[in-house]
Amino acid sequence: MSGLCQTSIDLSPEGAEVYEKQHVHQVYEQIASHFSSTRYKPWPVVQRFLQGLPIGSVGLDVGCGNGKYLTVNPNIFIIASDRSENLVNIASQHQPHASLVADNLCLPHPSSCFAFAISIAVVHHLSTRTRRVQAIAAILETLRPRLASEQDQPEHERTGGRALIYVWALEQKNSRRGWDKTDEQDVMVPWVMKSRTDDRSGEISTTFNRYYHLYRQGELEKDIVDAGGGIVESGYEKDNWWAIAGRCG
Repeated sequence: MSGLCQTSIDLSPEGAEVYEKQHVHQVYEQIASHFSSTRYKPWPVVQRFLQGLPIGSVGLDVGCGNGKYLTVNPNIFIIASDRSENLVNIASQHQPHASLVADNLCLPHPSSCFAFAISIAVVHHLSTRTRRVQAIAAILETLRPRLASEQDQPEHERTGGRALIYVWALEQKNSRRGWDKTDEQDVMVPWVMKSRTDDRSGEISTTFNRYYHLYRQGELEKDIVDAGGGIVESGYEKDNWWAIAGRCG
């Protein structure tokens, strides 16, 4: 089974921030180029969501990584952000979209403005439930609210903005990682990066451990509701739980 159990997280806001800096942010800064080289194929549900947006839609990619989703639909405009400056530099190559360094917990965008947002494999890197719900709330806050006249309509018929959120699932018993319902949810996942020795006669392997919170079935939906969102659609795809949500307020 891939992944090391991690149970010694300081649950204070300051402790969680320091922990994530060490076990998430600094890691991605170091592996950005290698990580980017392995991330190029859009996941089907994300591709369907982006390609289904109206022409001219403007939205966000929060935690954009190398920006692989910026090119999925040429008829929309995306403002992409990530905590990793090195990943943002890679994402910025996807013109005409915009890319900037930003914290998911304190997004530098106006509220109630955007038609859509995506957050793909990002929220699970936050080390406490409070911070995960806060991150989701920050994303929802950027979306256009539904109209007052739509209050009694089903969520999928409303015209407010929509967010697609993806997180790693705990239930992965058929994957190479082998996690399942009885396993720990807070784990360290290794990223192995190989490089040539100075004399180029061999290889050196360096392992970086990244923190993940593995979501149980139904947990993402609960976090979204507690963040002030309403579920439009949700499901499971390739070891991930995903949900499309709108703002309730």
